Amino acid sequence: GPNLLAMVLFEKFGQHQPLNRQAERYAKEGVEISLSTLADQVGACAVALQPLHDLIRAHVLGAERLHADDTTVPLLAKGGTQTARLWTYLRDDRPFAGGAPPAALYYFSTDRRKEHPTRHLAGWTGTLQADAYGGYNDLYHASHRPAPVLSALCWSHARRKFFELADIKATARKGKKVAVEISPIALEAVKRFDAIFDAEREITGLTAEARHDARQRLVRPMVQDLHNWLRTERARMSKHNPVAKAINYMFEEDGRWD
Repeated sequence: GPNLLAMVLFEKFGQHQPLNRQAERYAKEGVEISLSTLADQVGACAVALQPLHDLIRAHVLGAERLHADDTTVPLLAKGGTQTARLWTYLRDDRPFAGGAPPAALYYFSTDRRKEHPTRHLAGWTGTLQADAYGGYNDLYHASHRPAPVLSALCWSHARRKFFELADIKATARKGKKVAVEISPIALEAVKRFDAIFDAEREITGLTAEARHDARQRLVRPMVQDLHNWLRTERARMSKHNPVAKAINYMFEEDGRWD
């Protein structure tokens, strides 16, 4: 009945319980439901809910700015588990006082080929905030219609590379020598990132114009100092130094730095 179907859907999508595991559990409780029946029911529900997905898609793709990211999800397959992808496109206009409600658009794929984001955002143009994954590059190309997407690379991804080199607790858990592994430059970089993030939090929710003015006055000098400091430190390092690689991620992947 409807209650069983709702439970199957919740277990699959809310609790990440595969259908074969659910079928085994129901069988132990004396309810024999074949795996194919469960799969058919999930498919029928997906079709029934498609109009809602279409509405969410229209709303999200109505944004001038999107945040995009993908995450790995395990996919049961013959012979083991494959690494599939869940693509997320987030519309959130609240940081710059936009009135539209926030929403996330999700897509699933069995791999990470660039065809997926190219298809997901076909016909959309605006500013895309994402990491430096090359799969988005077709969106930035001059041939993208109605106009090339503007790339706004993500500061959080850049900070993460330094944070991982400065994470004393995680390094200690791995049994490494903290004194050797922890980079004082990475620690300093994280502090500088966090000062910029603190300034950004203060202007969240202001209009785009007010945020621009505050950034020119408060954030721009900090970014310029970070830029100059990183350049100086990188010049002293071997190119094989992990910290140098974290710095290069910012300089080489984001054209606004150079």
